Amino acid sequence: MDLAAFKEAQKQGWAHFTPLETFTTPTAARLVKHAGIVAGQRVLDVACGTGVVAITAARAGARVTALDLTPQLLECARENAALASVEVEFHEGDAEQLPFENSSFDVVVSQFGHMFAPRPEVALGEMLRVLKPGGTIAFSTWPPDFFVGRTFVLVSSYAPPLPQGIPSPVLWGDPNIVRQRFGSAVKDISFDADQMVIPGLSLAHYRSTFERTAGPVIKLVQALSASDPAKLAEFRREYEKLIAEYYQDNMVHQHYLLTRATKV
Repeated sequence: MDLAAFKEAQKQGWAHFTPLETFTTPTAARLVKHAGIVAGQRVLDVACGTGVVAITAARAGARVTALDLTPQLLECARENAALASVEVEFHEGDAEQLPFENSSFDVVVSQFGHMFAPRPEVALGEMLRVLKPGGTIAFSTWPPDFFVGRTFVLVSSYAPPLPQGIPSPVLWGDPNIVRQRFGSAVKDISFDADQMVIPGLSLAHYRSTFERTAGPVIKLVQALSASDPAKLAEFRREYEKLIAEYYQDNMVHQHYLLTRATKV
């Protein structure tokens, strides 16, 4: 497995995510509340993207550090922080190799981010390593049995398989898997659920938005456009059929899981 090549592809694929920050902004506030972040705490946002969680936490008075793999998203995050008149310490880096000392943070969070690290046990180990004993780890992820999780399954059925040994990101949305991955490292694990709603003027309008912004879908469309246009058309038909199940009043309803636990 060439992890370096895999991560470079991820870095490039997510470089176009910025337009979706509008929709992840409300869920950022939900995660900050779920994590119980308060003024004065040291907070780390892993795979921070355009900084929506980090900036929300900073506006609540926390001292925030944030990290992401993709420099284009960090550039936007810094602009967002300046607009919000808050200070956030941004780093370009890898969730599987956090450049911070042990027990540095009171709270570690991630919104739809750490779940894409190819080695879940390594990413989670790093998040727990930099978290103080008694500190809170909290994250939002996509369950496998709702829209986004089913989208990943659909995309994977048309794309080349993940490199051997890399599990599906949507396993982070299964509470049983989350408990198993935490093991005895945490206590007081709790879960909650919520929805993100994203507007679309039609099924095709919504689909086209994600073909331009969501890393895995971008890569699939690029590959099929060059190699098999008929297969791309088939994928688009299937994707719009899936979207239709969650589409009502010009909105696509996306269910997600919230997790919170305390490091022992």
